[in-house]
Amino acid sequence: MKDAEKGSWVSRIAALQDTKTYAELNWEGSFEDYLEIVRKNPKITRTAYQRIYDMILSHGKTEYIDNKKKLIRYHFFSDEKFGGRDAIFGLDVPLMKLVNVFKSAAQGYGTEKRVILLHGPVGSSKSTIARLLKKGMEEYSKTPEGAAYTFSWTTDKKQPDGTVTKEKMKCPMNEEPLNLIPREWRPKVLAELSPPESGYTIPDGCELCPACRFVFKDLMTQYQGDFAKVMSHIRVNRLIFSEKDRVGIGTFQPKDEKNQDSTELTGDINYRKIAEYGSDSDPRAFNFDGEFNIANRGVIEFVEVLKLDVAFLYDLLGASQEHKIKPKKFPQTDIDEVIIGHTNEPEYKKLENNEFMEALRDRTVKIDVPYITKLGEEVKIYEKDFNSRAIKGKHIAPHTLEMAAMWAVMTRLEEPKKHNLSLLQKLKLYNGKTLPNFTEDNIKELRKESIREGLEGISPRYIQDKISNALVSDKGEGCINPFMVLNELDAGLKTHSLINSEDSRKRFKELLTTVKQEYEDIVKNEVQRAISADEDAIGKLCGNYIDNIKAYTQKEKVKNKYTGLYEEPDERLMRAIEEKIDIPESRKDDFRREIMNYIGALAVEGKTFNYRTNERLHKALELKLFEDQKDSIKLKNLISSVVDKETQEKIDLVKDRMMKNYGYCEICSTDVLNFVASIFARGDAKE
Repeated sequence: MKDAEKGSWVSRIAALQDTKTYAELNWEGSFEDYLEIVRKNPKITRTAYQRIYDMILSHGKTEYIDNKKKLIRYHFFSDEKFGGRDAIFGLDVPLMKLVNVFKSAAQGYGTEKRVILLHGPVGSSKSTIARLLKKGMEEYSKTPEGAAYTFSWTTDKKQPDGTVTKEKMKCPMNEEPLNLIPREWRPKVLAELSPPESGYTIPDGCELCPACRFVFKDLMTQYQGDFAKVMSHIRVNRLIFSEKDRVGIGTFQPKDEKNQDSTELTGDINYRKIAEYGSDSDPRAFNFDGEFNIANRGVIEFVEVLKLDVAFLYDLLGASQEHKIKPKKFPQTDIDEVIIGHTNEPEYKKLENNEFMEALRDRTVKIDVPYITKLGEEVKIYEKDFNSRAIKGKHIAPHTLEMAAMWAVMTRLEEPKKHNLSLLQKLKLYNGKTLPNFTEDNIKELRKESIREGLEGISPRYIQDKISNALVSDKGEGCINPFMVLNELDAGLKTHSLINSEDSRKRFKELLTTVKQEYEDIVKNEVQRAISADEDAIGKLCGNYIDNIKAYTQKEKVKNKYTGLYEEPDERLMRAIEEKIDIPESRKDDFRREIMNYIGALAVEGKTFNYRTNERLHKALELKLFEDQKDSIKLKNLISSVVDKETQEKIDLVKDRMMKNYGYCEICSTDVLNFVASIFARGDAKE
């Protein structure tokens, strides 16, 4: 490639850069400049908890009612900025509790002195929540609303040859520049920078870190206490949080006990600089680069926090309650950061049973993060990873992800204490379906009596692994269906590492059978609807039914359109339709009057009755039409190798409807028709 061409490419890439934004994010100015910025916008001095709470609210929220309970969905946890890659579904209640902790901490009500502990089973989104918060803080710090600032020192350094050079030392703990104001002066200064009418009170800040305190005192001595001259050595700059650059975002992961060292949290001596500064107690010869140090002003995540060695937990106690850490050979040092950890159930039980860990338990706010118990939300997890954009060359048959999700959710639900309710019905109630004799109050009662619900069961990771297995299997021929995935789930139970009870394994297998039966009912219904999807035929059948029930309720006769004679209403036709939706003989008069009253009410409003607006009647008409037509296409003969041309045309029409109306492809529509045909061949069709 020629140099000119290379230059052309570099120029084109360089053109993508937003130079204005770059300049804003790399702003640098004097301490005086910064005080003016604070005067105009005191909120830039927020504490870490205030910042994280404002960051979440900046994405917006939606309030909604679920079973008479007012809930809030915080849009931040949908991860829209990154295309929903880390989106969290179905956990609005735990996330509300978490945001309320942040709100309380932001207002200084006490939770800012606690370790936030996300507790739940494996794969319940604990790490994802922590990752979202860290990622969110990074992005928020780049916005004008989330701007934060820190400072560096510019001092003279005498070289061995006698020359003097300028040396720049960044504040190693990314401190708030207002910390430079001596504490005894702050009340008056802060009151002037943010008077009561501004509506915001600037936090009183922290003491300087040992390194900055050393430089500050040294310069104060040099300038005989002239604060203004000392501040001439300060350069204030924008603080952009970055986990990769270890600025404002820290992550600590336990290692084996032999290799654990508390200096990873609070920093360590820089032995190369001892010779330069003469003492290991000189803060300039110390690396303030522990996770607590670098996470100052932002967030620190403790991965599997309860696996930490006891020595680390002592640091955690002081960091949470007093907001102080103790670097080796230095005084207690102030920090301002959100401390969030996560743990699984076994470790938490050990904490509960360990009397020596009372201090930690007392300083912990536990947020339970359970598995999802709402089918629709569980399906979204799998749709995020397994969709037509992500999966190329293979079609995922309708209901495949839904059936896998249904089984996963059922493993997490507790058996209903009411004997007239099955686990599947409970799942449907939780998912917003209505069942006769069950009110929203009943659903609230079901949730209250199921204390452990969602804290046990199958992890979404297991489901994702088995869907992946089905996708790469050579059995699919371009399409995977629910049975393939359910069989993978079944086969994996034998070696599932987290199932430690044969009773649990047996129960999970029985639930797979329940899900397969539910799938049979769903596809039978879809095939029935596809066969009876002739709108004209349903319309005629509906008109005939309405004419008959009108005559019946008004005690009149019906005119036979063929003979012209008036006859009694066709009781056989009416009952054939009503029985399809379980209207008993004793209730037929009430049902028929309900339909006529509904039609009459519409007529008063100037509207025309349409069977589609009445779900029960629509279903009854479809089932009746299916019963009338199923023999005409000889569905049972589908499994025969010989099908005549006329029947094949009707079958192709049904397949087209399956593909158009329900999302099937050529392969899975054929599979489903063959499957349903085999059911009818066994005599399992709905009467």
